[in-house]
Amino acid sequence: MGVLDGRVAFITGAARGQGRTAAVLFAEHGAKVIAADICESIKTIGYPLATEADLAETVRLVEVAGGEIVARRADVRDHDALQDVVDEGVAKFGRLDFVLCNAGVFSWTGDLYDTPAAWTDTMEVNARGTHNTVEVALPMMIGGGHGGSIVMTNSLSGLAPMISDYRFSSAGYLAYMTAKHGLVGLMRAYALMLAQFSIRVNSLHPGGVATPMIANESVGAVMTEMAQAIIYRPAMPMDHLEPSDVANASLWLCSDNARYVTGTMLPIDGGAMLR
Repeated sequence: MGVLDGRVAFITGAARGQGRTAAVLFAEHGAKVIAADICESIKTIGYPLATEADLAETVRLVEVAGGEIVARRADVRDHDALQDVVDEGVAKFGRLDFVLCNAGVFSWTGDLYDTPAAWTDTMEVNARGTHNTVEVALPMMIGGGHGGSIVMTNSLSGLAPMISDYRFSSAGYLAYMTAKHGLVGLMRAYALMLAQFSIRVNSLHPGGVATPMIANESVGAVMTEMAQAIIYRPAMPMDHLEPSDVANASLWLCSDNARYVTGTMLPIDGGAMLR
């Protein structure tokens, strides 16, 4: 028996990294998965985003884990495209219990990271994309009457700024900080409004996770340059988190073991926020 048997999870940014890891983990624990990912890059984001081949690999891994999945291309900035994915998944699986708002970007490298377009794209994906993700899911979750759990993948950047030196400021960086701080308010507002339906809403705040957002040559060079200005310093002996560290926290928040946990900001940071 899995802790999520018979239930259904909608996961954005599911083609790789934290999203893929969560999709496979939830399938291993009995959940059916509805997956969405943009599967193309955005000009202002200086690292490549996921591809259709990445999403196909997520499908394969979920099925190897014994799960069922509906996976489609959809940009979280496009409300109607997300709605189509959710509608198709619910039509197949019959219900919707969990939402993992995982899709996110950080424009901190490349030729356009300090432009108005970088601000717009970062805010649109991270803030409006999360709002769209929740909104397309709520009618099914409320109507189903089963309660449920919504988990917003945030960042330590939703709790405190990342850098202390103005030389490293940019439109992309400031937009990321703004969006992530704003998502704390969005999470808390939803938590209070949806409590009457036994739908819990929480946010995860990991430090650096070994995903393609960080584990690529261009971002690695930038992080090396600004190393002394980055304020996040784990208290525990550790390097980067693994995607499984975030996925396991999502699993707990969606399980009945966290049935009365709502409106919380859960750091996964090795004690960095203690400093």
